Amino acid sequence: MDFSPKTFTVADYVVFALMLLVSTAIGIFYAIKDRKKQNTEEFLLGGRSMSAYPVAFSLSVGFMSAVLVLGTPSEVYRYGTMYIWILLSFVLMSTVTAEIYIPTFYNMQLTSVYEYLEKRFSRLIRIEGTLLYMLQTVLYIGIVIYAPALALNAVTGFNLWAAVVSTGIVCIVYSSLGGLKAVIWTDAIQAIIMLAGFLSIIIRGSVVMGGFENIWNKCLEGGRLELWKFDVDPRERHTAWNISFGAGFLFMALYAVNQGQVQRYLSCRSVKEAKKSIMLNNIGLTVLNVFAVMCGLILYAYYQDCDPISFGVLQKPDQLLPYLVLDIFQNYPGMPGLFIACVYSGSLSTVSTAITAMASVTVEDFVKPYFNWEDKTFTWVSRGLVVFYGGVCMLFAYLTSTLGHLLQAAISVLGLVGGPLLGLYTLGIIFPFANSWGAFVGTNAGLAAAIWVFIGSRNYQPSPDFLDELSYSTAMCPGNFTNITTAALTTTLPSPPQTQDNAPPEADLYGLSYMLYTVWGFCWTVGVGLLVSGITCGWYGRKGVDPRLIYPFFDHWVFKCLPESFKKAMRCGVQHDDEKKDDVELYSVTGLKENRATYLNPEFKCDKTEQADINGCSNF
Repeated sequence: MDFSPKTFTVADYVVFALMLLVSTAIGIFYAIKDRKKQNTEEFLLGGRSMSAYPVAFSLSVGFMSAVLVLGTPSEVYRYGTMYIWILLSFVLMSTVTAEIYIPTFYNMQLTSVYEYLEKRFSRLIRIEGTLLYMLQTVLYIGIVIYAPALALNAVTGFNLWAAVVSTGIVCIVYSSLGGLKAVIWTDAIQAIIMLAGFLSIIIRGSVVMGGFENIWNKCLEGGRLELWKFDVDPRERHTAWNISFGAGFLFMALYAVNQGQVQRYLSCRSVKEAKKSIMLNNIGLTVLNVFAVMCGLILYAYYQDCDPISFGVLQKPDQLLPYLVLDIFQNYPGMPGLFIACVYSGSLSTVSTAITAMASVTVEDFVKPYFNWEDKTFTWVSRGLVVFYGGVCMLFAYLTSTLGHLLQAAISVLGLVGGPLLGLYTLGIIFPFANSWGAFVGTNAGLAAAIWVFIGSRNYQPSPDFLDELSYSTAMCPGNFTNITTAALTTTLPSPPQTQDNAPPEADLYGLSYMLYTVWGFCWTVGVGLLVSGITCGWYGRKGVDPRLIYPFFDHWVFKCLPESFKKAMRCGVQHDDEKKDDVELYSVTGLKENRATYLNPEFKCDKTEQADINGCSNF
């Protein structure tokens, strides 16, 4: 292996520039093609006319893309293959999302998923949900933009801020010009580029290492092939349980109730196409993650006897894969450029998803309720907001430099807010007796619990026994490398984080695996939400909830063997059969009688007694 400095060739920059050019061209194409359709539904939802296939591609690369390309291979290099259990979480996520959340949101013909919160609970809950989503998204996008740029800058000399700014500007251009259609079709192209990048590494790495069988044997010798860890201790960093179910909840928070993904379902031409898109997305996620894990195995096999980090060539694990690419493709001009295009395709897809989604919720949740403008004006406001949020994401990018390992940092940020938001929607969709007070207090309790554990984990590190970082070797590193002393040329173990001797009793809780942050916040939100709803008389308002806002969970075919009397009791008095009628009258326990369309209107008012019967003892 060659540790001499490596740089990009002209061909590499040309390949990277072509990727940016194609992305921009798609935005320009749809701006010209749809220039006569200047309305918000066309711009933000693609006219609700998209098929499942491009939407599935877009869903697959909408989140975790750049994080997947750089973070997952280094995860396998450092901790082994336990991460592959994440494939089971995709099955859990896609099944629950397709059967429960997609039908509920799609049949209401929403533009912003947070409209549901106002119809189900109150205006205040809608605003809180929107603000939490925007905070989560801006912080996450900072990671997606900055961390890959930093890794590539350290390895290749690729200008850090040129990469950050070019990513942001290209996203802004094609998203603001072409709207959601341009974003979805660009995502499809970028998914293909990501696959090509992974395949090129797998093929070339297998050739260099004498076949994938040799790679497999080297990883087996190095202890990287670990799959059967079923420990139930929640402090263990990775086990089959916390990855399968912890990541399952994380991906449900991303795919079931996140505006960026729900906006794609709503762009489909039918609920059947929307369900099909999430199932096809499951296949795409599986392929991308399997390829990423294979790249991690190649990474370890190639550097088995000389770890670049222990040897002092690299500083961070996320720099490993770019360094490998430059090593194995040094005689193939343009191939490193393909890899860089692969990484930045991931960044572009995630950033464009985020800025169009934030523009959508801003228009629907904060602009339309207060301004009676023409639809064309709202379209131009949406374009302006895409530009604005693109700039905000670039400004936040520098904040992520202290978050550590890319994959873990990304999952932690998404889980902290994702768990309470998933719990909030689950309260509304599954439990008819959950009311506004329960939703408000439960969401804040879940958010506080998640942040408490996260901050505690930064101050009181878990025991090294739970981290399971594997050993590295520098035994075969070149002894004449100028940056390293001979004392470093030995087999080494990574330095474990220091634990504090006088840790408080709750320090064990701070050791909770980052994979379980979403579950932790979700359980607090639902548990506290149901308790507060019960205390504030939510049970008495359950019959006044519109059936379209509640998913008939026990009416699913999975439970068809259950007695009808049991299923009726589980409906809590909600008459789901009324959904089939165009105009259904709602009756509260005091005799309130209103047309459903009127009840769903945010302007609908009733006196204090009647509103108490609908939403509990009191309402926001």
